Amino acid sequence: MPNMSLNKNPMPAQAPEVRNKNFKEVTLGYTEETAIDEAKRCLNCKNKPCVTGCPVSIHIPDFIAQVAEGNFEEAYKIITQSSSLPAVCGRVCPQESQCESKCVRGIKGEPVGIGRLERFVADWHNAHSTTKPEKPESNGKKVAVIGSGPSGLACAGDLAKKGYEVTIFEALHLAGGVLVYGIPEFRLPKSIVQKEIDNLTALGVDIQTNMVIGKTVSIDELQKEYGFEAIFIGSGAGLPMFMNIPGENYKGVFSANEFLTRINLMKAYLDDSQTPIKHAKKVAVVGGGNVAMDAARCAKRLGAEVYIVYRRGMEELPARKEEVEHAEEEGIIFKTLNNPVEIYGDENGNVCGMKCVKMELGEPDASGRRRPKAIEGSEFDLDVDCVIMSLGTSPNPLIKSTTEGLETQKWGGIIADENGLTSRVGVYAGGDAVTGAATVILAMGAGKTAAKAIDEYLANK
Repeated sequence: MPNMSLNKNPMPAQAPEVRNKNFKEVTLGYTEETAIDEAKRCLNCKNKPCVTGCPVSIHIPDFIAQVAEGNFEEAYKIITQSSSLPAVCGRVCPQESQCESKCVRGIKGEPVGIGRLERFVADWHNAHSTTKPEKPESNGKKVAVIGSGPSGLACAGDLAKKGYEVTIFEALHLAGGVLVYGIPEFRLPKSIVQKEIDNLTALGVDIQTNMVIGKTVSIDELQKEYGFEAIFIGSGAGLPMFMNIPGENYKGVFSANEFLTRINLMKAYLDDSQTPIKHAKKVAVVGGGNVAMDAARCAKRLGAEVYIVYRRGMEELPARKEEVEHAEEEGIIFKTLNNPVEIYGDENGNVCGMKCVKMELGEPDASGRRRPKAIEGSEFDLDVDCVIMSLGTSPNPLIKSTTEGLETQKWGGIIADENGLTSRVGVYAGGDAVTGAATVILAMGAGKTAAKAIDEYLANK
């Protein structure tokens, strides 16, 4: 019998006063009974509008129908026809603005919990399945993938399934890209990421870590000396931005990238860490996106009083609603409509405060958002001993500067067409390296698109 409840089944979670002191996963996932009950809320619409909102076109009603019948492994098979990283996407994708925003049930209530069901199915498979994907027969053609983030993993997975000999070149010592260095353990356990990567290596994907393309080896060398017939650049956007205000060079000022990398990849929060990070007393995180929420919530778990300083209001925060709500529950203090103008330091060069100015929203700018402007005479001091800048990122210029004929945007993004093809023959690109910082699922969609184009290119070559 269909479940006509107007509301999603709630997601169990650690209590805020408990979870803000540990790095264990916040949300606990559905049980089998809850997943089946939620799946029965799906109307299995004839025109399947939810699929149009998914960047990788998962057959959403089909897998949910299998969940409703208790056929969890069959649901997993349906999801993985389109997605290489279901356990990841079920946790970090902004379903509320994608598939769930198209759900008919959302017209007179809450949409079906598509992301929660995807996570459940992937977790159920990982807990119960003992078989690994079988390596397809090789077609003898070699493809290089630069970067092991979401776009690189998606591209590599799709090509490996078609028999290509795929090698991923990763600059860091662990594969996963932003999934391991950027997203905290309490949102995305690294064991989950590793299982997804293990599935790719079972398909035959070779992952080479500590390989900085443009320095260790160039794209020209990959093509001419290593024999790769096509290359996909999915190197992300890891170059942080700063405000260029006085005091940004003081000790205790971090980019969100550095702060999160040290926390997530290097486990700096552990007592026995070989690369410990300062446990500040009062932290200001400048910015309002998902990365800012991640940095703020990490700082809170290190014992600090934490402020989010954002120049627009709460309604304009670009972070996911769920992440903002979790941050508020955990005790993060939101100082919206404020903007830093100077960071203070003591005689030893350590951060000892930050001057801010109050803001108000004026007329909409070219993007349609109301432009913030400073209120004259409204300056005030914020007592902090650590500042984390979360203002966005851009692609690292290393590949551009070492690759002749690779056209890029003025801000550093690689220029690629709708299929991911760059100005270099046989070289494709996608994800944040092309668009600038965006979501995991959009990067995956770009990787899948490029994989299809590479397959067509090499089939006709």
